[in-house]
Amino acid sequence: MIDSKAVVDSNTEIADTVSIGPFSVIGGDVEIESGTVIGPHVVIKGPTSIGRDNQIFQFASIGEDPQDRKYAHEVTRLQIGDRNSIREFCTIHRGTKQDRGVTAIGNDNLFMAYTHVAHDCVIGNHVIMANGASLAGHVHIDDHAILGGFTLVHQFTQIGQLSFSAMGSAITQDIPPFVMVGGRPTRPHGINSVGMERNGCSPEVIRLIRKAYKILYKSNLKLEDAIEEMEDIAGECEELSNMVSFLRNVTRGILR
Repeated sequence: MIDSKAVVDSNTEIADTVSIGPFSVIGGDVEIESGTVIGPHVVIKGPTSIGRDNQIFQFASIGEDPQDRKYAHEVTRLQIGDRNSIREFCTIHRGTKQDRGVTAIGNDNLFMAYTHVAHDCVIGNHVIMANGASLAGHVHIDDHAILGGFTLVHQFTQIGQLSFSAMGSAITQDIPPFVMVGGRPTRPHGINSVGMERNGCSPEVIRLIRKAYKILYKSNLKLEDAIEEMEDIAGECEELSNMVSFLRNVTRGILR
C-alpha cells in the first residue's frame, strides 16, 4: 500500500491498510491509522497523529512547523481525527508552546484546495472550509460551521456552531452560533436557517434563534443586556442555551 517512490521515515506507526502515493514524504513521529489514503507528493511532518479513513490529496503539507516568530523548535503536535478530506495544496501546522502546543482537528471535516489552518487552531466536526479560506493562529471553530471561499479569520477568534461566512469575508471578531456574516466590511446578515434545517433543528428552535438574533442585533441593547433577554426566552432550548454560553465566553467581542 506504500508506493516504492514514497519516502517514509523508520520512526512512524502506519497501519497496514494505509495507502501512500508516489513521491510523498512521511517524516518521523507520524502515526496514521487504518483506511487513510495519502495521495502523491504529500508531505507530513511529525509529531502528527492522523486517524482513520482520512483522504489527503496531492501536494498537501501536513504538520509543518508553525509560522510564528516565537517558535523555537519546541516539540509540538498536530492531531487529526477520522474521515476528514484534505484537498490539494492545503497547509495545516502544528501548535506552539504559547498555547496548548497542539493543533487539533476533529472528524468529518472538508478542507478544500489552498485552505490554511495555522498553529494552535481547534476545529470541531463537520466543518467546511471552502477554497482559499485561511485561519490565523489560535482560532476555534465549532461543529458544522462553514467558511466561504477566501474567508480570512483573525487570530484568537471563535466561530460558533452552524455559523456561515460568505465568500471573501474578513472575520476579526467572534461569530456567534447560527449567525451568517458577509460583505465588506463583514457584517451579520441573519441566521443560517437552511443549515439549521439540514441538521435537524425544529421550526420552534429556528424561531427562537431568529428571535434571539433580533434581540442581539436589532434591539440596540448592550451585549450583557441582550444576553439576559436571550436567557429569559431560552427555556429548555439547548441550541439557544449554547448560544448564550458562547456569548458569555467571547474573547474578542462579537462581530456586530
